Amino acid sequence: MAVFRLGQNWNHSFRDLEREVDQLLKGVQATFQGLRCGRQYPPVNVFELDDEFLLTAELPGVRVEDVDLTISAGVLTIRGLRIEDKAPADSSFRRQERAFGSWQRSLTLPDRVVEEGLAAELTNGILRIHLPKAPLEAARQIPVSEG
Repeated sequence: MAVFRLGQNWNHSFRDLEREVDQLLKGVQATFQGLRCGRQYPPVNVFELDDEFLLTAELPGVRVEDVDLTISAGVLTIRGLRIEDKAPADSSFRRQERAFGSWQRSLTLPDRVVEEGLAAELTNGILRIHLPKAPLEAARQIPVSEG
């Protein structure tokens, strides 16, 4: 009995398998979906400007009221919630790549940040966090005494 048939179209079979795996992963954990796509959510960029560091994060579909920023011991934590789109009635997923649910991302801040001066805004799905730079401290001489 032949396992492979010449000219057999495998696209349909693989598409069905992918849909079944997506359904299985949907029920596990939202964090597992992050592992599946290969990176932490949300993706961020950090820029160094003259007077501040600027962190930008992609948060499409996330509302301002669903974002929470905290800072503790030099670590900035971004938490949020992305609400799942309602699927049309009598439909099933053919592909599901968009993550939803609760998420969290923690980033270590540069040493030279004034934590009290942090500010953030969310516009068109882009979160911008302004991290003002602390002034450089000049090196100081430490006297050494004879013991």
